Amino acid sequence: MFHIFVAIHIVAGTIGLAAFWIPIATKKGAALHRRGGNWALGGFLGAGALAVVMAVYSLIDTTRHPEIEDRQLYEGLFGWMMLYLGILTIGFADYGVAVVRHRAKRTALRSWRYQIVMAAVVISGVWCGVFGHRVGDPLMVLVAVIGVISILMQQVFVWREFVPGLGVPEPRAYVGEHFRALIGMGISAYTAFLSVGLIRLVPEEVFNPMIWAGPSVIGVSLIIWFTHQGNRQKAKQKAQQEARKAARKEAVPSEPSPTF
Repeated sequence: MFHIFVAIHIVAGTIGLAAFWIPIATKKGAALHRRGGNWALGGFLGAGALAVVMAVYSLIDTTRHPEIEDRQLYEGLFGWMMLYLGILTIGFADYGVAVVRHRAKRTALRSWRYQIVMAAVVISGVWCGVFGHRVGDPLMVLVAVIGVISILMQQVFVWREFVPGLGVPEPRAYVGEHFRALIGMGISAYTAFLSVGLIRLVPEEVFNPMIWAGPSVIGVSLIIWFTHQGNRQKAKQKAQQEARKAARKEAVPSEPSPTF
């Protein structure tokens, strides 16, 4: 049964990993963008759910992969870390769709329906980091910190309704949240995919932190770049609005001073 789960997980993950780049490379809002996003979403949700199932199997049956001598590290990577990455992938996918669906009323994201998923990510992430620190594996700590911080940033968006310092609504803020959730989904899925594939292709590299950290480095770099581009666009729009206000103010004729 476990091997059937692995096979389905690989198929679903391959679909998600291949379709992941379509919404990133195509025009936002276009038909191909939405179609590719739906393919990636379906693939990642399936792979994430199966990752959770396989992680539970690995925690119950600790005799798997006997070639790994450090059984505590095996429990951490193929048990708790895989469980966390599966929940994280589901959480990012769920949030990425939700911010678009509820873009007109983000208060819907405060419901138990979404808060429970976020809480599951934080709880599993904290335990992954604690267990990783206990067994001396920095990779588990790294992915845990990235995931937990991401959820905290999502909560700031969910509970904040206005632009700090300006007191005005953020009508387009959901676009950045949607993009960051998509990238986060890719980071967790690629990391989980490597954890399953590496032990079969190159077992000697399965604990190489440089390979496992690759998706996080690339994903965080994309998020930083997108955020920088978004901030530049916002600054440009703000400057244009101020210029238009100044032009309108100058166009209004001033009333003549009364003479006596």
